[in-house]
Amino acid sequence: MTDPRTGSRWILGDKFDQVYPHLGSIDNLWNKKWKFPCERSLYPFHDGKYEDFAPIFETLIKKGIHDGYSVEYTAEFLPTCEDLAKKADEAASTDKQKAIELYLRACAVYRIARFPYINSDLKREAYAAQKRAYMKAAALFDTPIEDVTIPHTAGQPNDEGKEIPLYVRVPKGSSKEKPAPAVLLMCGLDGHRPDNTVRSDEFLKRGWASVIVDIPGTADCPADRRDASSPDRLWTSILDWMEKQGHFDMRKVLAWGLSAGGHNAIRAAHTHSTRLLGSVGQGAGTHHFFSREWLEKAKDHEYPWTALPALREKFGYATEDEFLDKAQKDFSLVELGIVDKPSCRLLLVNGTHDGLMPIEDSMLMMEYGTPKEGRFFTGLLHMGYPPANGSVYPWMESVMGSVA
Repeated sequence: MTDPRTGSRWILGDKFDQVYPHLGSIDNLWNKKWKFPCERSLYPFHDGKYEDFAPIFETLIKKGIHDGYSVEYTAEFLPTCEDLAKKADEAASTDKQKAIELYLRACAVYRIARFPYINSDLKREAYAAQKRAYMKAAALFDTPIEDVTIPHTAGQPNDEGKEIPLYVRVPKGSSKEKPAPAVLLMCGLDGHRPDNTVRSDEFLKRGWASVIVDIPGTADCPADRRDASSPDRLWTSILDWMEKQGHFDMRKVLAWGLSAGGHNAIRAAHTHSTRLLGSVGQGAGTHHFFSREWLEKAKDHEYPWTALPALREKFGYATEDEFLDKAQKDFSLVELGIVDKPSCRLLLVNGTHDGLMPIEDSMLMMEYGTPKEGRFFTGLLHMGYPPANGSVYPWMESVMGSVA
Protein backbone atom coordinates (compact mmCIF):
# COMPACT_ATOMS: atom_id res chain seq x y z
CA MET A 1 0.00 0.00 0.00
CA THR A 2 2.99 2.30 -0.30
CA ASP A 3 4.58 4.34 -3.07
CA PRO A 4 7.69 2.26 -3.95
CA ARG A 5 9.71 5.41 -4.61
CA THR A 6 9.20 7.12 -1.26
CA GLY A 7 7.79 4.42 1.00
CA SER A 8 4.83 6.69 1.70
CA ARG A 9 1.23 5.52 1.68
CA TRP A 10 -0.57 6.15 -1.63
CA ILE A 11 -2.84 9.22 -1.46
CA LEU A 12 -5.62 6.92 -2.70
CA GLY A 13 -5.49 5.31 0.77
CA ASP A 14 -7.61 2.26 1.46
CA LYS A 15 -9.10 2.46 -2.04
CA PHE A 16 -5.75 1.31 -3.43
CA ASP A 17 -6.51 -2.27 -2.33
CA GLN A 18 -10.21 -2.25 -3.15
CA VAL A 19 -11.97 -3.89 -6.07
CA TYR A 20 -14.39 -1.17 -7.17
CA PRO A 21 -18.09 -2.12 -6.98
CA HIS A 22 -18.89 -1.75 -10.70
CA LEU A 23 -16.59 -4.65 -11.64
CA GLY A 24 -17.67 -8.26 -11.89
CA SER A 25 -20.87 -8.07 -13.92
CA ILE A 26 -22.59 -5.97 -16.57
CA ASP A 27 -25.37 -5.38 -14.02
CA ASN A 28 -22.84 -3.80 -11.65
CA LEU A 29 -21.27 -1.73 -14.42
CA TRP A 30 -24.59 -0.31 -15.54
CA ASN A 31 -26.33 0.20 -12.21
CA LYS A 32 -23.34 1.17 -10.04
CA LYS A 33 -21.27 3.22 -12.49
CA TRP A 34 -22.71 4.06 -15.89
CA LYS A 35 -26.43 4.63 -15.40
CA PHE A 36 -25.91 7.90 -13.54
CA PRO A 37 -23.71 9.62 -16.19
CA CYS A 38 -25.86 8.15 -18.96
CA GLU A 39 -28.99 9.75 -17.52
CA ARG A 40 -27.17 13.11 -17.60
CA SER A 41 -25.31 12.68 -20.92
CA LEU A 42 -21.96 12.90 -19.14
CA TYR A 43 -18.71 11.22 -20.23
CA PRO A 44 -18.55 8.67 -21.78
CA PHE A 45 -22.19 9.18 -22.79
CA HIS A 46 -21.81 12.79 -23.96
CA ASP A 47 -23.98 13.56 -27.01
CA GLY A 48 -26.06 10.50 -26.14
CA LYS A 49 -29.50 9.88 -24.65
CA TYR A 50 -30.47 7.52 -21.88
CA GLU A 51 -33.35 6.15 -23.95
CA ASP A 52 -30.86 4.85 -26.53
CA PHE A 53 -28.72 3.00 -24.00
CA ALA A 54 -31.08 1.64 -21.34
CA PRO A 55 -32.65 -1.10 -23.53
CA ILE A 56 -29.21 -2.23 -24.72
CA PHE A 57 -27.91 -2.65 -21.20
CA GLU A 58 -31.09 -4.41 -20.12
CA THR A 59 -30.44 -6.92 -22.92
CA LEU A 60 -26.77 -7.31 -22.00
CA ILE A 61 -27.77 -7.97 -18.39
CA LYS A 62 -30.46 -10.46 -19.43
CA LYS A 63 -27.98 -12.32 -21.67
CA GLY A 64 -25.17 -12.14 -19.13
CA ILE A 65 -22.77 -10.48 -21.58
CA HIS A 66 -20.20 -8.69 -19.46
CA ASP A 67 -16.90 -8.65 -21.34
CA GLY A 68 -16.60 -5.29 -23.06
CA TYR A 69 -13.69 -6.57 -25.12
CA SER A 70 -15.93 -9.22 -26.76
CA VAL A 71 -17.71 -9.06 -30.11
CA GLU A 72 -20.90 -10.26 -28.39
CA TYR A 73 -20.91 -7.07 -26.33
CA THR A 74 -20.31 -4.82 -29.34
CA ALA A 75 -22.96 -6.53 -31.48
CA GLU A 76 -25.77 -5.61 -29.07
CA PHE A 77 -25.25 -1.89 -29.75
CA LEU A 78 -25.11 -1.88 -33.53
CA PRO A 79 -28.85 -2.06 -34.41
CA THR A 80 -29.49 1.06 -32.31
CA CYS A 81 -26.52 2.84 -33.91
CA GLU A 82 -27.72 1.99 -37.41
CA ASP A 83 -31.30 3.06 -36.66
CA LEU A 84 -30.18 6.45 -35.34
CA ALA A 85 -27.83 7.01 -38.29
CA LYS A 86 -30.64 6.13 -40.73
CA LYS A 87 -33.02 8.59 -39.05
CA ALA A 88 -30.31 11.24 -39.20
CA ASP A 89 -29.84 10.63 -42.94
CA GLU A 90 -33.59 11.07 -43.44
CA ALA A 91 -33.60 14.35 -41.49
CA ALA A 92 -30.47 15.84 -43.08
CA SER A 93 -32.23 17.51 -46.01
CA THR A 94 -35.10 19.01 -44.02
CA ASP A 95 -33.99 19.64 -40.43
CA LYS A 96 -30.27 20.28 -39.98
CA GLN A 97 -30.31 20.54 -36.18
CA LYS A 98 -32.33 17.36 -35.78
CA ALA A 99 -29.94 15.55 -38.11
CA ILE A 100 -26.92 16.76 -36.12
CA GLU A 101 -28.51 15.57 -32.87
CA LEU A 102 -29.33 12.15 -34.31
CA TYR A 103 -25.87 11.69 -35.86
CA LEU A 104 -24.23 12.58 -32.55
CA ARG A 105 -26.56 10.23 -30.67
CA ALA A 106 -25.51 7.47 -33.08
CA CYS A 107 -21.87 8.37 -32.46
CA ALA A 108 -22.35 8.09 -28.70
CA VAL A 109 -23.75 4.57 -29.05
CA TYR A 110 -20.98 3.58 -31.47
CA ARG A 111 -18.48 4.93 -28.90
CA ILE A 112 -19.72 2.64 -26.14
CA ALA A 113 -19.97 -0.24 -28.64
CA ARG A 114 -16.25 -0.05 -29.40
CA PHE A 115 -15.24 0.49 -25.75
CA PRO A 116 -12.87 -0.10 -24.04
CA TYR A 117 -10.38 -0.68 -26.84
CA ILE A 118 -10.56 -1.35 -30.58
CA ASN A 119 -9.35 -4.95 -30.46
CA SER A 120 -11.51 -6.78 -33.03
CA ASP A 121 -12.76 -6.44 -36.59
CA LEU A 122 -16.25 -5.68 -35.30
CA LYS A 123 -14.98 -2.88 -33.06
CA ARG A 124 -12.99 -1.51 -36.01
CA GLU A 125 -16.17 -1.54 -38.08
CA ALA A 126 -18.02 0.25 -35.26
CA TYR A 127 -15.32 2.91 -35.10
CA ALA A 128 -15.38 3.36 -38.89
CA ALA A 129 -19.17 3.78 -38.74
CA GLN A 130 -18.83 6.24 -35.85
CA LYS A 131 -16.44 8.34 -37.93
CA ARG A 132 -18.80 8.30 -40.92
CA ALA A 133 -21.73 9.43 -38.80
CA TYR A 134 -19.61 12.05 -37.07
CA MET A 135 -18.36 13.61 -40.27
CA LYS A 136 -21.93 13.80 -41.56
CA ALA A 137 -22.80 15.75 -38.41
CA ALA A 138 -19.65 17.86 -38.60
CA ALA A 139 -20.40 18.84 -42.20
CA LEU A 140 -23.64 20.43 -40.96
CA PHE A 141 -21.97 22.52 -38.23
CA ASP A 142 -21.92 26.27 -38.88
CA THR A 143 -18.14 25.93 -38.71
CA PRO A 144 -17.48 22.41 -40.00
CA ILE A 145 -14.82 19.99 -38.80
CA GLU A 146 -12.67 18.65 -41.62
CA ASP A 147 -11.27 15.13 -41.84
CA VAL A 148 -7.71 15.83 -42.99
CA THR A 149 -4.95 13.33 -43.74
CA ILE A 150 -1.39 14.66 -43.68
CA PRO A 151 1.97 13.03 -44.46
CA HIS A 152 3.92 11.64 -41.50
CA THR A 153 7.07 13.38 -42.71
CA ALA A 154 9.07 12.73 -39.52
CA GLY A 155 8.05 9.09 -39.21
CA GLN A 156 10.34 6.08 -39.42
CA PRO A 157 9.95 4.92 -43.06
CA ASN A 158 9.88 1.18 -42.38
CA ASP A 159 8.20 1.07 -38.96
CA GLU A 160 5.40 3.63 -39.04
CA GLY A 161 2.43 4.59 -41.18
CA LYS A 162 2.96 7.26 -43.80
CA GLU A 163 -0.18 9.28 -43.03
CA ILE A 164 -1.69 10.97 -39.97
CA PRO A 165 -5.48 11.44 -39.84
CA LEU A 166 -6.60 14.63 -38.08
CA TYR A 167 -9.85 16.39 -37.35
CA VAL A 168 -9.27 20.08 -38.01
CA ARG A 169 -11.57 22.99 -37.24
CA VAL A 170 -10.53 26.53 -38.09
CA PRO A 171 -12.48 29.69 -37.13
CA LYS A 172 -14.14 31.50 -40.01
CA GLY A 173 -12.05 34.36 -41.34
CA SER A 174 -8.72 32.76 -40.44
CA SER A 175 -6.05 33.47 -43.05
CA LYS A 176 -2.34 34.01 -43.49
CA GLU A 177 -2.99 37.65 -42.67
CA LYS A 178 -5.11 36.73 -39.65
CA PRO A 179 -3.86 33.35 -38.35
CA ALA A 180 -5.76 31.60 -35.57
CA PRO A 181 -4.33 30.35 -32.28
CA ALA A 182 -4.65 26.58 -32.11
CA VAL A 183 -5.02 23.70 -29.68
CA LEU A 184 -3.45 20.33 -30.47
CA LEU A 185 -5.84 17.97 -28.68
CA MET A 186 -4.31 14.58 -27.85
CA CYS A 187 -6.99 11.94 -27.34
CA GLY A 188 -6.99 9.10 -24.82
CA LEU A 189 -7.08 5.31 -24.54
CA ASP A 190 -10.78 5.05 -25.42
CA GLY A 191 -11.70 8.62 -26.37
CA HIS A 192 -10.84 9.27 -30.01
CA ARG A 193 -11.20 12.00 -32.64
CA PRO A 194 -15.02 11.90 -32.97
CA ASP A 195 -15.50 12.30 -29.21
CA ASN A 196 -14.51 15.94 -28.74
CA THR A 197 -17.26 18.18 -30.12
CA VAL A 198 -17.73 20.09 -26.87
CA ARG A 199 -14.02 20.88 -26.62
CA SER A 200 -13.75 22.01 -30.23
CA ASP A 201 -16.86 24.17 -29.66
CA GLU A 202 -15.18 25.78 -26.65
CA PHE A 203 -12.03 26.46 -28.65
CA LEU A 204 -14.08 27.98 -31.46
CA LYS A 205 -15.88 30.33 -29.03
CA ARG A 206 -12.46 31.70 -28.11
CA GLY A 207 -11.35 32.11 -31.71
CA TRP A 208 -9.01 29.11 -31.60
CA ALA A 209 -8.55 26.36 -34.13
CA SER A 210 -8.48 22.72 -33.06
CA VAL A 211 -6.31 19.91 -34.39
CA ILE A 212 -7.50 16.62 -32.90
CA VAL A 213 -5.30 13.53 -33.09
CA ASP A 214 -5.35 9.95 -31.82
CA ILE A 215 -2.37 8.99 -29.67
CA PRO A 216 0.11 6.18 -30.42
CA GLY A 217 -1.33 2.70 -29.90
CA THR A 218 -4.95 3.78 -30.42
CA ALA A 219 -7.46 4.06 -33.24
CA ASP A 220 -5.85 5.25 -36.52
CA CYS A 221 -2.57 6.61 -35.17
CA PRO A 222 0.38 5.62 -37.40
CA ALA A 223 3.06 6.00 -34.71
CA ASP A 224 4.99 2.97 -33.44
CA ARG A 225 3.19 2.04 -30.21
CA ARG A 226 6.21 0.19 -28.80
CA ASP A 227 8.63 3.08 -29.26
CA ALA A 228 8.47 5.68 -26.47
CA SER A 229 9.94 8.30 -28.80
CA SER A 230 7.38 7.83 -31.59
CA PRO A 231 5.09 10.59 -30.22
CA ASP A 232 7.95 13.06 -30.69
CA ARG A 233 8.00 12.32 -34.43
CA LEU A 234 4.21 12.52 -34.55
CA TRP A 235 4.10 16.02 -33.08
CA THR A 236 6.95 17.16 -35.33
CA SER A 237 5.04 16.05 -38.43
CA ILE A 238 1.83 17.75 -37.25
CA LEU A 239 3.48 21.01 -36.18
CA ASP A 240 5.48 21.16 -39.42
CA TRP A 241 2.25 20.69 -41.39
CA MET A 242 0.46 23.35 -39.36
CA GLU A 243 3.28 25.80 -39.97
CA LYS A 244 3.08 25.26 -43.74
CA GLN A 245 -0.67 25.98 -43.80
CA GLY A 246 -0.16 29.60 -42.84
CA HIS A 247 -3.55 30.13 -41.16
CA PHE A 248 -2.41 28.80 -37.76
CA ASP A 249 -0.67 31.27 -35.43
CA MET A 250 2.36 29.17 -34.55
CA ARG A 251 3.28 31.54 -31.72
CA LYS A 252 0.05 30.46 -30.00
CA VAL A 253 -0.19 26.67 -30.10
CA LEU A 254 -1.24 24.82 -26.96
CA ALA A 255 -1.37 21.06 -26.43
CA TRP A 256 -3.98 19.36 -24.24
CA GLY A 257 -3.64 15.66 -23.48
CA LEU A 258 -6.55 13.71 -22.02
CA SER A 259 -5.97 10.70 -19.75
CA ALA A 260 -3.49 8.48 -21.62
CA GLY A 261 -3.02 11.48 -23.88
CA GLY A 262 -1.88 13.44 -20.84
CA HIS A 263 1.34 11.42 -20.83
CA ASN A 264 1.92 12.58 -24.40
CA ALA A 265 1.14 16.21 -23.56
CA ILE A 266 3.66 16.21 -20.70
CA ARG A 267 6.30 14.57 -22.86
CA ALA A 268 5.62 17.06 -25.69
CA ALA A 269 5.95 19.99 -23.27
CA HIS A 270 9.58 18.90 -22.87
CA THR A 271 10.45 17.55 -26.33
CA HIS A 272 8.74 20.43 -28.18
CA SER A 273 9.16 23.17 -25.60
CA THR A 274 10.16 25.77 -28.21
CA ARG A 275 7.19 25.01 -30.49
CA LEU A 276 4.39 24.91 -27.90
CA LEU A 277 3.30 27.94 -25.92
CA GLY A 278 1.88 25.69 -23.22
CA SER A 279 0.57 22.21 -22.52
CA VAL A 280 -2.05 20.59 -20.28
CA GLY A 281 -1.52 17.08 -18.94
CA GLN A 282 -4.89 15.97 -17.53
CA GLY A 283 -5.26 12.63 -15.76
CA ALA A 284 -1.74 11.71 -16.84
CA GLY A 285 0.48 8.76 -16.07
CA THR A 286 4.17 9.64 -16.03
CA HIS A 287 6.15 7.20 -13.84
CA HIS A 288 4.33 5.38 -11.02
CA PHE A 289 1.50 4.47 -13.39
CA PHE A 290 3.83 2.22 -15.36
CA SER A 291 4.92 0.16 -12.35
CA ARG A 292 3.74 -3.37 -11.61
CA GLU A 293 2.98 -2.26 -8.02
CA TRP A 294 0.47 0.28 -9.28
CA LEU A 295 -1.02 -1.51 -12.27
CA GLU A 296 -1.79 -4.76 -10.45
CA LYS A 297 -4.15 -2.78 -8.22
CA ALA A 298 -5.28 -0.12 -10.72
CA LYS A 299 -6.78 -2.84 -12.92
CA ASP A 300 -9.49 -3.23 -10.24
CA HIS A 301 -10.27 0.48 -9.93
CA GLU A 302 -12.45 2.84 -11.96
CA TYR A 303 -11.91 1.64 -15.52
CA PRO A 304 -15.14 0.01 -16.79
CA TRP A 305 -13.40 -3.35 -17.17
CA THR A 306 -9.88 -4.39 -16.31
CA ALA A 307 -7.63 -1.94 -18.15
CA LEU A 308 -4.70 -4.33 -18.62
CA PRO A 309 -5.72 -5.84 -21.99
CA ALA A 310 -6.21 -2.36 -23.47
CA LEU A 311 -3.00 -0.99 -21.98
CA ARG A 312 -0.98 -4.01 -23.07
CA GLU A 313 -2.12 -3.53 -26.67
CA LYS A 314 -1.79 0.25 -26.56
CA PHE A 315 1.87 0.04 -25.56
CA GLY A 316 2.61 -2.92 -27.82
CA TYR A 317 3.52 -5.74 -25.43
CA ALA A 318 2.99 -9.41 -26.26
CA THR A 319 1.75 -10.37 -22.77
CA GLU A 320 0.44 -8.65 -19.68
CA ASP A 321 3.42 -9.86 -17.65
CA GLU A 322 5.81 -8.32 -20.16
CA PHE A 323 3.90 -5.04 -19.90
CA LEU A 324 3.95 -5.11 -16.10
CA ASP A 325 7.66 -5.95 -16.00
CA LYS A 326 8.96 -3.58 -18.68
CA ALA A 327 6.59 -0.61 -19.04
CA GLN A 328 8.17 1.61 -16.38
CA LYS A 329 11.69 1.21 -17.75
CA ASP A 330 10.45 1.68 -21.32
CA PHE A 331 7.99 4.57 -20.92
CA SER A 332 8.50 6.42 -17.62
CA LEU A 333 9.29 10.09 -18.28
CA VAL A 334 11.57 9.97 -15.24
CA GLU A 335 13.47 6.83 -16.25
CA LEU A 336 13.96 8.21 -19.77
CA GLY A 337 15.19 11.59 -18.53
CA ILE A 338 12.48 13.53 -20.38
CA VAL A 339 11.56 15.54 -17.28
CA ASP A 340 15.13 16.83 -16.96
CA LYS A 341 14.71 18.82 -20.19
CA PRO A 342 13.36 22.39 -20.20
CA SER A 343 9.59 22.57 -20.71
CA CYS A 344 7.09 25.11 -21.93
CA ARG A 345 4.40 26.18 -19.47
CA LEU A 346 2.79 23.01 -18.22
CA LEU A 347 -0.46 22.61 -16.28
CA LEU A 348 -1.04 19.33 -14.43
CA VAL A 349 -4.67 18.49 -13.63
CA ASN A 350 -6.26 15.49 -11.94
CA GLY A 351 -8.41 14.23 -9.09
CA THR A 352 -6.51 13.20 -5.97
CA HIS A 353 -8.37 9.87 -5.88
CA ASP A 354 -7.65 8.88 -9.46
CA GLY A 355 -7.40 5.10 -9.29
CA LEU A 356 -6.15 4.70 -12.85
CA MET A 357 -3.38 7.32 -13.19
CA PRO A 358 -2.07 8.14 -9.70
CA ILE A 359 -2.06 11.76 -8.53
CA GLU A 360 1.51 11.09 -7.43
CA ASP A 361 2.46 11.10 -11.13
CA SER A 362 1.34 14.71 -11.50
CA MET A 363 2.94 15.73 -8.21
CA LEU A 364 6.22 14.08 -9.22
CA MET A 365 6.56 16.41 -12.20
CA MET A 366 6.98 19.31 -9.76
CA GLU A 367 10.30 17.83 -8.63
CA TYR A 368 12.03 18.12 -11.99
CA GLY A 369 13.26 20.77 -14.42
CA THR A 370 11.21 23.83 -15.24
CA PRO A 371 8.66 24.84 -12.55
CA LYS A 372 5.18 23.51 -13.32
CA GLU A 373 1.62 24.61 -12.51
CA GLY A 374 -1.06 22.35 -11.08
CA ARG A 375 -4.71 22.12 -10.08
CA PHE A 376 -5.70 19.00 -8.13
CA PHE A 377 -9.27 18.20 -7.06
CA THR A 378 -9.56 16.65 -3.61
CA GLY A 379 -11.35 13.32 -3.51
CA LEU A 380 -12.28 13.32 -7.20
CA LEU A 381 -11.55 10.46 -9.58
CA HIS A 382 -9.75 10.18 -12.92
CA MET A 383 -9.29 13.48 -14.77
CA GLY A 384 -10.78 15.50 -11.90
CA TYR A 385 -14.23 15.45 -13.51
CA PRO A 386 -16.61 17.18 -13.49
CA PRO A 387 -15.08 20.53 -12.38
CA ALA A 388 -11.62 20.22 -13.97
CA ASN A 389 -12.44 21.96 -17.24
CA GLY A 390 -13.43 25.02 -15.25
CA SER A 391 -9.75 25.41 -14.42
CA VAL A 392 -8.28 24.33 -17.75
CA TYR A 393 -10.01 26.86 -20.00
CA PRO A 394 -9.11 29.97 -17.94
CA TRP A 395 -5.49 28.77 -17.77
CA MET A 396 -5.44 28.31 -21.54
CA GLU A 397 -6.91 31.77 -22.05
CA SER A 398 -4.25 33.27 -19.81
CA VAL A 399 -1.42 31.51 -21.65
CA MET A 400 -2.82 32.45 -25.07
CA GLY A 401 -3.12 36.04 -23.84
CA SER A 402 0.52 36.14 -22.78
CA VAL A 403 1.57 36.62 -26.41
CA ALA A 404 0.45 39.81 -28.12
